[in-house]
Amino acid sequence: MLMHSEERIKSKAKPLVVTILYLAFIVFLIQGVIWSSGKRRFRSMGQVLEGFYYGFLRLKKEDLQVERISETELVTISRNPCPILRLSKILKVDTRYSCKLISEPVCRYVIKRMDPRLEFERDYSQIRPYADGCKERIFLIQRQVAGTLKLSVHGIDLYVS
Repeated sequence: MLMHSEERIKSKAKPLVVTILYLAFIVFLIQGVIWSSGKRRFRSMGQVLEGFYYGFLRLKKEDLQVERISETELVTISRNPCPILRLSKILKVDTRYSCKLISEPVCRYVIKRMDPRLEFERDYSQIRPYADGCKERIFLIQRQVAGTLKLSVHGIDLYVS
């Protein structure tokens, strides 16, 4: 059975799109590895904000809304000109897929390199182009007495033995 030329292009484009997305991941990962290879100490969420968002991601202060910052948590909404958003629009790929593939693993890696007790999460119900900005949360996991782990999730402290 013969396929129309448009169908043939779409079927050939899928592997090309996936290849481009993986190449974008590799480039971003290299950037993350190089940036995080320096000996940096982050002692506060303010330093994490400065280092991660303004240092590593090179966001401008006017493109980032700090929704909440405390000793153990940083919640932000970014509205920067995002290269992954731009790439997703060009390739017609859902950002909930492309950001999970390209950005999230690299951000988790960089955050862990900044401080192994830090966790990174993105709220995929609040991500562009479906929302006004991309909401992210960085929070501290604190170790407690003798093998008990304190995990703060959405303001609730969980203790795991």
